[in-house]
Amino acid sequence: MAIEVVMPKFGLTMTEGTIQKWFKAEGEAIKAGEPLFEVETEKVLYEVESSAAGTVAKLLYPIEAVVPVGLPVAVIAEAGENVAEVAARYGGGAPAVAAAATPATSAPVAASATAGAAPSGGRREGAPVTPAARKLAEEHKIDVSRVVGTGPGGRVTREDVQKVIDAGGQAPAPVAAPTPAAASPVLAPAAQSIPLRGMRKVIAERMHKSLQGSAQLTITTEVDVTPLIDRRQEVQREFNATYTDFIIQACAHALKQHARMNAALDGDAIHLQEQISVGVAVALDEGLIVPVIHNTDKKSLKDISQEARSLAEKARAGKLTLEEVSGGTFTVSNLGMYGVDGFTPIINTPQTGILGVGRIVEKPIIYRGEIAKRSTMVLSLTFDHRVIDGAPAGAFLQTVADLLAHGNRISLDAR
Repeated sequence: MAIEVVMPKFGLTMTEGTIQKWFKAEGEAIKAGEPLFEVETEKVLYEVESSAAGTVAKLLYPIEAVVPVGLPVAVIAEAGENVAEVAARYGGGAPAVAAAATPATSAPVAASATAGAAPSGGRREGAPVTPAARKLAEEHKIDVSRVVGTGPGGRVTREDVQKVIDAGGQAPAPVAAPTPAAASPVLAPAAQSIPLRGMRKVIAERMHKSLQGSAQLTITTEVDVTPLIDRRQEVQREFNATYTDFIIQACAHALKQHARMNAALDGDAIHLQEQISVGVAVALDEGLIVPVIHNTDKKSLKDISQEARSLAEKARAGKLTLEEVSGGTFTVSNLGMYGVDGFTPIINTPQTGILGVGRIVEKPIIYRGEIAKRSTMVLSLTFDHRVIDGAPAGAFLQTVADLLAHGNRISLDAR
């Protein structure tokens, strides 16, 4: 009996996946446990293995198709079955839903290529890159910034990178942008439509749901972090720690003192979580992802620093596992490197709080009764008022601020 391979569900929030690669072609034999296809979710890339041995009778979707969870994506004929008959039962092409699921099926190929072209050579500045494309480019040492994307909104796909590899590593000349005379009579020459799907769609849905489904309030405080700057210089002699590393450690220790901030609301119950695991927001071309440092409070600053750097590198390379993006109990989002002073971060539900970190600024302030040049930082704490009130939330923020104001003198080795 033929076996249908369906789009799996990785994590509670996954509703669809994008097929990035087929490891087997129709008619090829496959063993149980052997990779069949690679799927991109809103968080990570996964290789999906075959659950049975047999022959790949039908691949129901092309590469870059977006398929809802639970729908068949391929059919495997078991030993002794007539492969041609099995394939025929599923028709000569993909099911009807494939047309709707495949990205940009209604747009002509020429339009897609034009959308991804850079006016002065190379791909358009800021054009997104799929994790699969980035991974393949790194493996073959291809400068992905020179690859012309043909996906929606100029997105660089795995197929685009493969074309460069097939051409000997040389990126093809970009397609010239259309002149006003050749442009669509409806849209201006520079106008384009970027489908809201994949990671961007999930972020949009989660942020909207977070704001609509919780009572969010943001409080801020300005901290004199001059001692923290000195402390970081001391630590640099041993290892390279960032300010974010110090903030993560400070938050982890503050969460031990203020358990309600480490809680999660589930229905009518507030769960005080035993584990403290701080997530760190990492910006990607495709959007935002939050890898998690598990048991953060039990790790030294050096451990936190090394793990945070490793997770950020894996996030940008599209190599994070589901475990590495799950289980967070609190989040830190640092926009200081972009010159941002303060902002109102949105909670990564079902967490109770998220700390926004601004840039460090030198300014004259009253210090010990005199005007002195000091370095300050704005911290913005957004919390769910259904779980915790303003006073205890303020106490948590004050604990974090005090740790940073004293150079975060938590032992480097204590666990």
